[in-house]
Amino acid sequence: MASIEECHRALEQLSRNLATAGGDVRKAAELDRSLSCHLTDLDLTFTGRLTAGRLADVADHPGPPATKADIRLTTTGDDLVALVDGRLPFPTAWATGRLKLDAGFRDLLRLRTLL
Repeated sequence: MASIEECHRALEQLSRNLATAGGDVRKAAELDRSLSCHLTDLDLTFTGRLTAGRLADVADHPGPPATKADIRLTTTGDDLVALVDGRLPFPTAWATGRLKLDAGFRDLLRLRTLL
């Protein structure tokens, strides 16, 4: 099982990846939305903002999300790390139920280029 520190490092890497991306990925990541990522195996939620093409103000909280973020991810710590490392493709994780993504319809349309 991935540790809290490994998951936090994965989110930091994701932020760096988004910040250096170009083209359609960069455009899709330039949303200004609240974000939560609930890790079911750790019963921990990371919260923050997706803004200016990166993740900002990332913090962790025990349990499920206390408030409803604009973009909500649910997965395990191992799958989060594997997604960011590129070992687990996002479409595979989503199609097999290893990752749940909830967002408004417009956000989903915009985020599809990240998939």
